[in-house]
Amino acid sequence: MFPQSVPPRKGLPRRRISLRREHMSNTSLFLRTLLTNPRMVGAIVPSSTILANLITSEVDPSAGPVLELGPGTGVFTEALLARGVCERDLTLVEYADNFASMLRRRFPTARVVCADAARLGVDDLPEGVLFGSAISGLPLLNMSPKAAIAILTGVSSRLREGGALYQFTYGVRCPVPYRLLDRFGFKATLHGQVLRNFPPARVYKIVRRKPLPRAVAGR
Repeated sequence: MFPQSVPPRKGLPRRRISLRREHMSNTSLFLRTLLTNPRMVGAIVPSSTILANLITSEVDPSAGPVLELGPGTGVFTEALLARGVCERDLTLVEYADNFASMLRRRFPTARVVCADAARLGVDDLPEGVLFGSAISGLPLLNMSPKAAIAILTGVSSRLREGGALYQFTYGVRCPVPYRLLDRFGFKATLHGQVLRNFPPARVYKIVRRKPLPRAVAGR
């Protein structure tokens, strides 16, 4: 039963009321974290459903498990589940303790790791598992180039062949400078943009460049 102090509105399904309360709770948690540590969040409002659909649009559930960095309140996580990714095939890496605790409650069969994505240890990710793709909600614009490259290098080492990292940004260009991408063997292409997000956002697809054949490289 609902508490007498918060009676359900007539004609409104209880599940819808529950979802609304969960959404309000998640938004409240997001705002509290934003006020206490804005650099860690890197956004002023939770990501929109439109952005979540874009950043997950190329994820193929049959390609293998999915790694998500900086899931926050789980907006992208929900989009991954909607695309058919099994909850148990998700590994969520979240730095904020309060977000990590909330994610464990919301997605009990997913692997939730409370850690710095730039300093992931051997024991943080499933042993021997290669991911089909990776989704990142990390505020790379707020990070040092060294941290950003550490994240890209760590993620790419755990991706299957053909796998990619999808990174969103509020900036007008890739959050990792192209000179650094070239230097460390990465390639970034614009996957799409969402003008109706607030603020407007872009999504980049980042992959490891294929090494040149020895015959070509030795010329």
